[in-house]
Amino acid sequence: MKAAVYPSLKGKKVVITGGATGIGAALVEGFARQGARVAFLDIDAEAGQALATRTERASFISCDLRETSALTTAVKAAETALNGVDILLNNAASDDRHTLDEITPEYWDERIATNLRHLFFSAQAVVPAMRAAGGGAIVNFGSISWHLGLASLVVYQTAKAGIEGLTRSLARELGRDNIRVTTIIPGSVQTPRQAKWYTPEEEDKIVAAQCLDGRIQPADVAALALFLASDDARMCTAHEYFVDAGWR
Repeated sequence: MKAAVYPSLKGKKVVITGGATGIGAALVEGFARQGARVAFLDIDAEAGQALATRTERASFISCDLRETSALTTAVKAAETALNGVDILLNNAASDDRHTLDEITPEYWDERIATNLRHLFFSAQAVVPAMRAAGGGAIVNFGSISWHLGLASLVVYQTAKAGIEGLTRSLARELGRDNIRVTTIIPGSVQTPRQAKWYTPEEEDKIVAAQCLDGRIQPADVAALALFLASDDARMCTAHEYFVDAGWR
């Protein structure tokens, strides 16, 4: 399959959270192939360094996004390395399973920090640079899980539902600055992490519930992100866009 090339992405300064593996790694590679300059953040230093080594035009910054001060420092370091920020992709998340009885106040706060809070503060950190540049694009990553009401994901799904509200609010706040804010809703994406949650039989059931055959790949999600970040999507903001093979 031939991939689209977006001339407007060439030379853009791109920050990606959770970029070391899975969908995040596909984002790093996809934007680098477009000729963008990429800085990506992740807590997995080994995977992050390995990806940066094999990907031209990408640099890695180690960061625990749950620590807001560390996040802000890392985003500013990325901005300095790139000499600005045009595009932010808020991809980092963790979909650990949990039962209702296992949820404590401490676990709740940690999961919200992991899956929701950092999206706001990373966006807040890049807005001055985007305003100075005359505009930008923020792409948040949600989840189909809460749209389907899946089991054992109460806190995760609460956070992911919140991302869509955050997106619409930020889009309204930042629209007159020519900063667009969108959300991508991935379906069941075939990654090593997802393989730990589903047996082959369960994966077959997911495909059977999709309108399309086959498993969604990280590159499929990255393809949508490239479009939403490009000038081709200049009038797209405040909404969510699904790449889920029609899973219902």
